Amino acid sequence: MEPSTIQELDEWMTKHCYNDSYAVGSRNIHEGYGLSTEENGYAWFYTERGKQYTIQHFETESQAVAFAFGKITGDKTGNRHLIGFLNDNALEQKLLTELKTREIAWWKDEIPYGGLHNKRSRIFVFGCDVQKVPDLREKYGL
Repeated sequence: MEPSTIQELDEWMTKHCYNDSYAVGSRNIHEGYGLSTEENGYAWFYTERGKQYTIQHFETESQAVAFAFGKITGDKTGNRHLIGFLNDNALEQKLLTELKTREIAWWKDEIPYGGLHNKRSRIFVFGCDVQKVPDLREKYGL
């Protein structure tokens, strides 16, 4: 069942292990999207550098939550969790092998780190699978 209140959406996000990538309910973020209560309704907003910009206004909480739920569940990165931050191919392969052994889906990208020729691999898992790998997060994470 889809949430219809901000509290239910916040609880749904917790139950499905969405990290604090959206300002919903008790979740605070420094930059990104969120849902807030306003004097004359509800707002889907974007916040950056301490300023909040309303993107869409809603008269009812259920309309606002339905919109936010669609945005959040449609975000392919909204529920990913970083468990590996590596610059060693052998360690990366060990981590990926362990994830495969545990049958845990993962996603990887590479980013420059301290210059174009110094790259790091970032390995992410999705949703509540992060609870299955605290040992790997500790061993291979930041």
